[in-house]
Amino acid sequence: MVDNEANKVILVVKKGDMGLAIGKGGSNINKIKKMIRKDIEVVEHSPDLKEFIENLLRPANVKGVELLNNNDKLCAYVKVLEKDKGIAIGRNGERIKRVKLLVKRDQDIDNVIIK
Repeated sequence: MVDNEANKVILVVKKGDMGLAIGKGGSNINKIKKMIRKDIEVVEHSPDLKEFIENLLRPANVKGVELLNNNDKLCAYVKVLEKDKGIAIGRNGERIKRVKLLVKRDQDIDNVIIK
């Protein structure tokens, strides 16, 4: 996924392939960075929604994920430690926007709410 606003590319890799994607000493990431002139962020995919959201919000500590159906829209309520709310939301809401986009695309969840 390309995020032009943040000048970043987000790579979602298969579970267990994080090391391969990064490369020894970050060599693969650095090569790609030089080629496309954008920052690279690598996130490990998981078919388990909770684990996938945890991976997307890392380093914030996710305590729980609850799915609720509100007016035919599926919402994920994510509980994080109070001290980690800022990390989970990100500067100018950048991280939560990215989480919402990737979870919508991968899990067909309409909204993600940090509580």
